[in-house]
Amino acid sequence: MKRYLLVGLLVALLPLTPARGGEVDISGNLEAQVRAFWQNPAWVGQEDRALQPTVISTTEIRWYNAAGNQRVALIPYLRWDATDEERSLADLREAYWAFEGDNWEVLIGANAVFWGVTESVHLVDIINQTDFAGDIDGEDKLGQPMVSLMLQRDWGDITAFVMPYFRERTFAGSKGSLRPPLPVDTNSAVYESSHEENHLDLALRYSHYMGDIDIGLSVFSGTSREPHFVQAPDGGSLLPVYDQIVQFGVDLQYTKEAWLWKLEAIARDGVTHAFVAAVGGFEYTLYQVAETSADVGLLLEYQYDGRNEFEPVTIADNDVFVATRLAFNDVQDTAVLAGVSYDTDTGETFLNIEAERRFGQNWFGELRVRAFSGAKPGDSTYFLKKDDYVQLSISRYF
Repeated sequence: MKRYLLVGLLVALLPLTPARGGEVDISGNLEAQVRAFWQNPAWVGQEDRALQPTVISTTEIRWYNAAGNQRVALIPYLRWDATDEERSLADLREAYWAFEGDNWEVLIGANAVFWGVTESVHLVDIINQTDFAGDIDGEDKLGQPMVSLMLQRDWGDITAFVMPYFRERTFAGSKGSLRPPLPVDTNSAVYESSHEENHLDLALRYSHYMGDIDIGLSVFSGTSREPHFVQAPDGGSLLPVYDQIVQFGVDLQYTKEAWLWKLEAIARDGVTHAFVAAVGGFEYTLYQVAETSADVGLLLEYQYDGRNEFEPVTIADNDVFVATRLAFNDVQDTAVLAGVSYDTDTGETFLNIEAERRFGQNWFGELRVRAFSGAKPGDSTYFLKKDDYVQLSISRYF
């Protein structure tokens, strides 16, 4: 980790020395976050504390040369958690230099790359590792060291990725919440490849639009970002196991007036067998409801996953996701997203509510509610049975 941070920092700062008429933009935010758990912890070793305070700092430093064909990004991310030391983190979300030529671009360093169109699950998004200790929804990502080359043509864009270093997934520690019955020992990860975290991962993506349809096609070969787990020899913890996989992905979005139709699907040669997974559905927007400026979005998605019990665990195997999105379209950017995922096989439900609003010019508030119910022993969300929580975040931007 220290080597990754140092190399990324040097790669990003090297072009800054001879600025030659370029400009540097600096921005960021400081966030105070607190989670409130209203049930006693379920597992041995967890801290029996209702409140979990966290402080997060994100700084963005971006440089552009005078000609406009070079840029540098440096985004250090710091998180300190008062309850769970495993949740504290120092990361470089981005630390790269990029050069843009005529219809091509090369990037060297650490970067954050997002693929996908659906709301509930991002199956095709495989470049960056998930910061699972940061949030269980899979939206938070770690910076990925890479060299990428993008070619732009009339028939679409092609981007190739060479990733020489693997980032392990973060997990809550033994004292933390939102963890399995046995804590995950992140210091004893197991790799299928003898090169371990230095295995060379490769990916290729094609993207284009045809009228109202946006399409993405991707292939990935390398270390799986999703580990499966084995029990440690002493029986006191779980060891994450990172296997070698090949994954093909497709993402589609069709836009027609107030409708957004979305699909993500993958075919993966996994740990023990090949399987397919898909999530698809729609979002329909009602504009200026009741003659106000507010818009209401109605979302419905179905999640299918054909993996067996030997593959990394997923909670989106035969689920229906229903949600509504309310955008007030006011000067404070007030918005609310409320949704629930229901497992049609087991009856498990996951409730998620997110509300956000800006205050003044520099302050931003966010409220989240997460609740889990219906899980029985052996179900994928059973380990979260007493981890319902409310999270309040206040951020100051500069």
